Amino acid sequence: MLQEISQFTKLLLATIQHKKIILIGHYDTDGITATAIMTQALKRLEAQFTTKIIKQLTEEEIYNIPKDKIVIFVDLGSGSLQKLALLKNEIFIIDHHELSQEKDFLSNRQIHLCNPHLTNQELLCSAELAYLVAREINLENKNFAHLAVLGMVGDVMEKNIHKIRNMIIQEAEINVKKGVLIYPSTRPLDKALEYSSRPFIPTITANRENIIVLLKEAGIEKIGNKYKALIDLTEAEMKKFATALMLRMPAQGADSLIGNLFLIKFFNKIEDARELSAMINACSRMDQSNIALLLCLGNSDARKKAERIYIKYRQHIISGLKYIQTSAKIEGREYIIINAKDKVKDTIIGTLASILSFSSLYQEGKIIIAMAYNKDKIKVSARIVGRPAISRNLKQFVESIVTSLEQKGEFGGHKHAAGCTITKTEEEKFIELIKKKLEFEMVKI
Repeated sequence: MLQEISQFTKLLLATIQHKKIILIGHYDTDGITATAIMTQALKRLEAQFTTKIIKQLTEEEIYNIPKDKIVIFVDLGSGSLQKLALLKNEIFIIDHHELSQEKDFLSNRQIHLCNPHLTNQELLCSAELAYLVAREINLENKNFAHLAVLGMVGDVMEKNIHKIRNMIIQEAEINVKKGVLIYPSTRPLDKALEYSSRPFIPTITANRENIIVLLKEAGIEKIGNKYKALIDLTEAEMKKFATALMLRMPAQGADSLIGNLFLIKFFNKIEDARELSAMINACSRMDQSNIALLLCLGNSDARKKAERIYIKYRQHIISGLKYIQTSAKIEGREYIIINAKDKVKDTIIGTLASILSFSSLYQEGKIIIAMAYNKDKIKVSARIVGRPAISRNLKQFVESIVTSLEQKGEFGGHKHAAGCTITKTEEEKFIELIKKKLEFEMVKI
C-alpha cells in the first residue's frame, strides 16, 4: 500500500503545481480529520486551494464543482466514478469506501484513486490514507498523525492493528491503555456511563439511579464530590468495575467491553480519542462541520463551541435512543426496520444505527435499517450488528434496492455500513423491497 501511496502522491504533486485546487471532504469524523490533514499539507506547500465539507456527493454537488480547478476528494468519490468521469477536471480521490461497479471508469486518465480496495491490501480509513499522502509530501506532516488516529477511531477500525496502522499510532505518540471501553475515559465515571452510547448499556445508559448502584457494587466511591475517571482506576478497581458492568450485559455483548483506550495530547491536555472523535462527529451531525474542521486545525474558539454543540448532540442521541426503544418497528428474523420519520434528525439517524449495531440489543449478524425524514427526502442508514465473519455486503444490498426504485436515489458505503437517500414518495415501496429481498433470500437459503 505504501508504494501505491508514494506513486499517487508523486502524481498529485506534479499535477497541482501552480494550479487552483478544491478540496472536498465528507462530513463524518473520518472525512473531517482527513480534510484537516490535507488542508495542513496543502498549506505547507503554499498551494492555492479552497475547502468544502459535504454530507453526500450528489449529482448537484458534482455539477457545481468549479470547472477550472483540480479536485481532491477525501472520504468520498469511489462510489461515483461514472458521474465524475463526465467532468473535465483532473480528479484525485483519497478514499476507503468500496468502488462503484463501473470500475472501467478508472481507465479515465483524469481520475486518480488512492483506495485499498484497488489492490485488496490492509484496510485503512480515509484519514490514515490522507496522513500517509501528507507524510509522503513532507515528513514534517508527521505532526498530524494524531488526526489519522481520530479518524481511525471514528470509523471503528481500532481493533485491527496491522503494521501500517501501528506505525501511524507510534508516530502519533499516543498512550494506549487496556481497559473498559467507556468514553470519555478522562471524565468522572458516573457522567461517562450516563451518556454512554457506544456501547449502549441497557438499564445503565441515561439511568443515573442504576449507575450509582453499579458504582457502589464495584466499590468505587466519590473522592470529594466527584467519582474517579476510568483512566485513574487501579487495576483492581478496573477488574471490579468490568465485572459489575458485564453482569448487566447479555453474553454476546460482554466481550466487546474490553479493549484499547487511546489517550491523545490535544490542546495541551490528555484526552480520550473516542470522545474527541465523537465531538468532531457531533459538530457535523448538528450542521456545524466548519466548527469540526477548525477544531481539528487547533482553533481554541472552535474547541469551546464544539463542547457546547457536543452537549446538545448527546442529548439528541439519548432522546433518539429512548424514542427508538419505545417506537414500533418492522422486524423479521434477520432484520429490523426503524422508521423514525420526523422524530429523529436525519443527520443523527446513522449514528443511532451504529450505536444499536454495537449494542447487545440485537443478535449478531442482524441487519438494522434506520430511516429519518429530511424535507422531501428520506435518509437511510444500514448497519450489521456486531462484526460477523460472514455477512451480507450492505453497500451492494442498498445499491440493489435503490436501483429498483422508479426515482433513483444516492447511495454509498461499504460492507458493514451503508446508506442512501430516497424520495418520500418511494417510502412504502422501499420498505416492501427490503422485506421481500431479505425474507425471500432467507427462505431460499
